[in-house]
Amino acid sequence: MIQLNDFLYGNMTFPQVFSDLMETEALKRLAGVHQSGAIFLVNPDLCHSRLEHAIGVTMLIKKMGGSELEQIAGLLHDVSHTAFSHVGDYVFDCIEENYHETVFAEVIYQSEIPDVLLKHGYDVNQIIFGKFDLLEQPMPFLCYDRLDYTLRDSVHAGVITPQSARKFLDHVVLRNNKLAVFDVDQAKWIDKVFERLNNEVFKLPLHLYANGKMTEIIKDFINKGLLIESDLFKTDTLLLNKIRTSYGGYEAVNSIKQLRGFEAFMRNGAVPKIKHRSLKSLSIG
Repeated sequence: MIQLNDFLYGNMTFPQVFSDLMETEALKRLAGVHQSGAIFLVNPDLCHSRLEHAIGVTMLIKKMGGSELEQIAGLLHDVSHTAFSHVGDYVFDCIEENYHETVFAEVIYQSEIPDVLLKHGYDVNQIIFGKFDLLEQPMPFLCYDRLDYTLRDSVHAGVITPQSARKFLDHVVLRNNKLAVFDVDQAKWIDKVFERLNNEVFKLPLHLYANGKMTEIIKDFINKGLLIESDLFKTDTLLLNKIRTSYGGYEAVNSIKQLRGFEAFMRNGAVPKIKHRSLKSLSIG
């Protein structure tokens, strides 16, 4: 058994399979991958990890009565994210920001995860090929993934308070196998929060600069043969350390922290073309 605690969902107890999965190198790595990419270099407040989000999704699924298999899928859904999260999409010119989905099966199969699942009576292909409709949905629908990162990222960014996030969760229900909000005002509130998160966090010029410059550095190092694709499946710190082994890399990373060339980059640089995001929650109020 393992006891997990989260500021959104409180304390929950999970069976041994979750404890064993949390001990795999694949999931441990997510603790060293920042949810918001390289933004922490210019905004240290946004330093929460992909693992925190993955655990949050798992707890949300449990809170809503999802099966153990669904909870496992939630814990593993982001295991293939590169270092610096969506920076990997920009590096590989993946405009749909789904690079991690294209390598998901490969990352899972090459990890300890299949053996852990088998030990507990599951087949890894239940995760690879399983259909988990509520875990991830196309825009603009509510799903476990989008709901957790909307609330979590918004709290960490100071857009909303933890108290208001928890209040909203009290109004979320499952209706006809869809996530819905049974209070009209709360439904309008989450739509507005999502809009603010996009405009004030994801599209903030300072944050676009950080992720764009990190993309530029990584692409340059790959082109020079100083990095290879597999390096992006390290933690952020290990990838940064490899970049900073050269003087040029050390200075390039420092330039992000010191906002060198910020205005010129925003005018003429390769500013990330982030995916358009929208949310329209289903209200049954």
